Amino acid sequence: MKPSSFDYLRPKDVPEVCQVLADDPEARVLAGGQTLIPMLAMRLARPTTLVDVNRLPQLHGITEQGSQIRIGAATIQAKALHSDLLKRQVPLLAKALAHVGHPPTRARGTVGGSVAHGDPSAEICLAAAVLDAEIVYATAEGEERFAPEEFFIGPMLTTAPAGCLTELLFPKCPAGRVGTGFHETASRRSDYAFASAAAQVVLDEEGRCIDLRLGIGAVGDVPQRLEAEGQGMTLTDARIAEIVTAALEDLETVDDLHATAAYRRRAAAELARRALREARDDAMGDIA
Repeated sequence: MKPSSFDYLRPKDVPEVCQVLADDPEARVLAGGQTLIPMLAMRLARPTTLVDVNRLPQLHGITEQGSQIRIGAATIQAKALHSDLLKRQVPLLAKALAHVGHPPTRARGTVGGSVAHGDPSAEICLAAAVLDAEIVYATAEGEERFAPEEFFIGPMLTTAPAGCLTELLFPKCPAGRVGTGFHETASRRSDYAFASAAAQVVLDEEGRCIDLRLGIGAVGDVPQRLEAEGQGMTLTDARIAEIVTAALEDLETVDDLHATAAYRRRAAAELARRALREARDDAMGDIA
């Protein structure tokens, strides 16, 4: 199929982008286009105008900003994957990026585009939820910031205002011995996940847990950070199994053409255990 007709604009700066989007509710931002272009081809999306933001320098780059790491929304996923700064300061996101799409799609897809799309199976969205990243939008009225739990509200549904996602702000790696883990299952490596799990732990010098973060993706309507208790514990395999069982007690999963809700629940539990064990071993390696 071919897309329906649309206008094409390449604004000179973010304020111009915001003004175009405010004036035309049917306009859509074009960044990497790895989701939007196929939707256009199948006429699942029929925007009046495509607003190309790829060449706006203020939407690119990965930099330190106080206690946070700033990632410009139009930063290419492949560049983020190979960023030494991300590997040092946001290692969970670095691991998640290795599972995003395939090399050709990562070479075009953007970090912000994945978040703006809001797919519950998206790895970047899950990392943002687990790490409490800030999602920053520019609008014609000013800047708005969102926490992941208020931004993601359903499958491909977000609370995004009429504006442009400009940056993601991830907290820097905490002090202590930090370990991360990320696992997912799909029909083929890097295809859309049926279930995924992300974990980050911080251990003290004796190997006891100071902080534990655990999240599940692709099993429900949104990526979810779970309530998981591990502080003060030694994370043995048995203890990790108990933590995961308690964290997933109220987990709601969905059926679709690819996997049943029951399968997703079983997969989520196994992947969560694997992610936590990997995070523990990662952190213990630092201690050793």
